[in-house]
Amino acid sequence: MVNYIWAGMAIIGIIYAMFAGTMDKVNEAIFQSSSEAVTLSIGLISVLVFWLGIMRVAEKAGILQVLAKIFRPLVRRLFPEIPKDHPAMGYILSNLTANLFGLGNAATPMGIKAMEQMKQLSGTDTASRSMITFLALNTSSLTIIPTTVIAIRMQYNSVSPTEIVGTTIIATLISTASAILIDRFYFYRSIRRGE
Repeated sequence: MVNYIWAGMAIIGIIYAMFAGTMDKVNEAIFQSSSEAVTLSIGLISVLVFWLGIMRVAEKAGILQVLAKIFRPLVRRLFPEIPKDHPAMGYILSNLTANLFGLGNAATPMGIKAMEQMKQLSGTDTASRSMITFLALNTSSLTIIPTTVIAIRMQYNSVSPTEIVGTTIIATLISTASAILIDRFYFYRSIRRGE
């Protein structure tokens, strides 16, 4: 559906430009934004590769396992219907750890795997309580190091690209706490209603 919306907006814009006589500006914008997109992507790739390498070193050194052990009691309370040694739990912990370091691109495959495992566990096509909670957590994602945003700020020559770290921690801490509270509010509300 979103693809149709974007395609519709692009088609309407092009048709409007044809009638308004501004196709030259549309062509200029297309080529300029394409060039910027390639430059930005190359800049992001270098930073993401660096942090993915750091994550790999942390994984080999056992740091990720330590973080997973630290978060395991919290994750067990958030996802009580998932068995302790189920593969979904490992994917959830990996996803949360990657998001913690601002590696959304690395977290995505693990998030997809976690959702697949939770779907198998529930045995239905309807979103389970765990899936909804995971989606809320993944969307709000507590972040300590906003790697992608720092890379974008560096790409556009920010004077101090890392100055957003403190505010990012505060903002994502609030968003994650809000996501958990709202998720629990609606869950207990649905239980009271008998849904």
